[in-house]
Amino acid sequence: MGEPIDSAGAGPYTSAVLWPIVHSSFFELSASRFPMRSSRDLAKAREAFRRGDRAASAAAHAVAPSVDESHQAGAGQYIKSAVYGGLDGIVTTFAVVAGVAGAQLTPGIVLILGFANLVADGLSMAVGDYLSTKSEQEYHRAERRREEWEVEHYPEGEQREMVELYVAKGMSDEDARTVVDIFARHQKAWVDIMMVEELGIVGDDESPLLSAVVTFLSFAVFGLVPLLAYVLVRLAPALPLPTFATASVATGVALFALGAAKVRITGRHWFLSGLEMLLVGGLAAAAAYGIGALLGGLA
Repeated sequence: MGEPIDSAGAGPYTSAVLWPIVHSSFFELSASRFPMRSSRDLAKAREAFRRGDRAASAAAHAVAPSVDESHQAGAGQYIKSAVYGGLDGIVTTFAVVAGVAGAQLTPGIVLILGFANLVADGLSMAVGDYLSTKSEQEYHRAERRREEWEVEHYPEGEQREMVELYVAKGMSDEDARTVVDIFARHQKAWVDIMMVEELGIVGDDESPLLSAVVTFLSFAVFGLVPLLAYVLVRLAPALPLPTFATASVATGVALFALGAAKVRITGRHWFLSGLEMLLVGGLAAAAAYGIGALLGGLA
């Protein structure tokens, strides 16, 4: 289809730690890169759907056409990074705590390894998120430039592709050609639709730098939770606090809260979401404790 230009694009950076729960969050939180004015309130429409309330859904669609859905979706734009960073921060730091506790090493070792993990792994996560987001956006821009070039230099081929796509979705050939003929008169909309329908690319306008900052801060804040009991005992040695038990309870509460909080964007039931996050984190912590106990004699 003609000679492509500027088609180079880097593949996404893959982080070493990627939990299934985060994968599901990515898809739940995906938002369109194309801002639009809409005659519905997206937040209210989501809530109506969650409750199965038809009257509320109708009311959400009857608002003045000045609601910008891109702004409403923006609230969830960085939740991916917050959940990703927070989950990894809690799990990896508590894994350090559990491993040291299982090996019956001193609390000082917990603090040294815990804070080292907090800084090093947090920075690694942030850099990974930055590179991942930046590379993905570069790939999207390269593909969009190619589609724009093809639409300009070989529109007949692009129209034929769209007709084939819509026929494959169940449209008659006549209806597909009618729809495509209308799109072909509006080049920007045409390219927007080709990006989604042909390539399956739904981009976003999140800032790679801000995404990285959110990841690091979330990692640091939630990753600090398993260490708080050890910090308190270090500052107040007379404090009768069972450090590992306290750290375990605090970590469990934080994991559940992190999972429950994201339902404000994803629309899932808060208890099931929190429980899922707790189970994922608990499984990793149990594995770390078991390894620590098994290899504790080597210390």
